Amino acid sequence: MSARSTRLKDEGTKLQVVSAGAIAGLVSRFIVAPLDVVKIRLQLQPYSPSDPLSPLRTAPACRGTVATLRHILRHEGLTALWKGNVPAELLYVCYAAIQFTTYRTTTLFLQTALPTRLPDAAESFIAGASSGALATSITYPLDLLRTRFAAQGRRRIYTSLRSAVRDIRRDEGYRGFFRGISPALGQIVPFMGLFFVTYEGLRIQLSRFNVPWGGEDATAGVVGSIVAKTAVFPLDLVRKRIQVQGPTRTRYVYGDIPEYTSALRGIAAIARTEGLRGLYKGLPISLIKSAPASAVTVWTYERSLKLLMNLDASREAQL
Repeated sequence: MSARSTRLKDEGTKLQVVSAGAIAGLVSRFIVAPLDVVKIRLQLQPYSPSDPLSPLRTAPACRGTVATLRHILRHEGLTALWKGNVPAELLYVCYAAIQFTTYRTTTLFLQTALPTRLPDAAESFIAGASSGALATSITYPLDLLRTRFAAQGRRRIYTSLRSAVRDIRRDEGYRGFFRGISPALGQIVPFMGLFFVTYEGLRIQLSRFNVPWGGEDATAGVVGSIVAKTAVFPLDLVRKRIQVQGPTRTRYVYGDIPEYTSALRGIAAIARTEGLRGLYKGLPISLIKSAPASAVTVWTYERSLKLLMNLDASREAQL
């Protein structure tokens, strides 16, 4: 991790960090919402990518990102690209706020509570994994709601966020809000580990080329994110399919999604019936989405935090 990012994560009060993180999540989510809806639709298509006319399919198949986007626009309209945006906005705001706050708190604890400082990579890994696990656990019901709204076609299953919460609690109990949380938590540690191993190794190699404007950090970060996201993507895909299981499983845009009793059995079933490519449906759009999402989140976070700090400083100066 660069010296600049180390300084940034220690700046600001807890309230300022929470507020800046929430603003960053809000803005980022709205911009990438259409890409997220397309990705979820691709992940939920239960057919072999090499044979979209297979017996597994009972809903119209879409070959790839562009075809899925056209299908949504033609049959559901432009606003369908923001389906599930209300719970998703709440998810991104809460997740970003919890993640930034936990990351900052954990980092400060590791820097002050231990007799010797950990290496930057180990410190970042522990703080990142801890913040990701906590944020995922707390906000998971919103993630499930986002997926279910995005999976709805022209036939609406839930008329509002309130009705969705009421129906899930009534028909599935509180456990229904946490369907698929095991693969969600299971991907955090390997993701962080692979990211920082790739990032640190590549950054050191690139430092010899004297890339201007800190380009070695940016390049290493992008490559690390691609490697880590690709490695854990099957867990993300099976999580999406488990999230739409339950009493309403057959009523979504793809109503023939198989039932899985566990994430591992789900991955095995997908590989067997849809091939290894089936485990990576939606990966290209996911990778494309992650770049602007991360850029917008960090850019908005830094500037929101700076603005909040300046406003508080100006208020204190006037007192």
